[in-house]
Amino acid sequence: MKTHTQFRKRNTIIYWFFTAWLSLGMFSTAAVQLLKNKDEVENFTHLGYPLYLMTLIGIWKILGVIAILIPKRPLLKEWAYAGFFFVMSGAIISHIASDHNFSKIFASLLLLVLTIISWYFRPAERKMI
Repeated sequence: MKTHTQFRKRNTIIYWFFTAWLSLGMFSTAAVQLLKNKDEVENFTHLGYPLYLMTLIGIWKILGVIAILIPKRPLLKEWAYAGFFFVMSGAIISHIASDHNFSKIFASLLLLVLTIISWYFRPAERKMI
């Protein structure tokens, strides 16, 4: 039978594993958006969004990554997770509505799943209550 300490250790490992991948994914997609990558510009144009939204979302993603990685500030972390959830779920819906193939949807879906797992397994000191 596992002890409370073993569960905490397991949950901490799960949290940092998924948070690292989430952070890497959000940061890399933010960089692509801020650098106005040709494929990303075409993607945004196809979805019908203005290109200035790429800059805004890219900046928000970087700020969100910083927020979930810094110690303390649980309210800020909750806002960052909520922002990631809204941006990724919005991206999934946008891709579905635009009849994109599954590969376009998959990246957003993966980041959404990473967001949920990271949020769920966050340690007590990173929670509001």
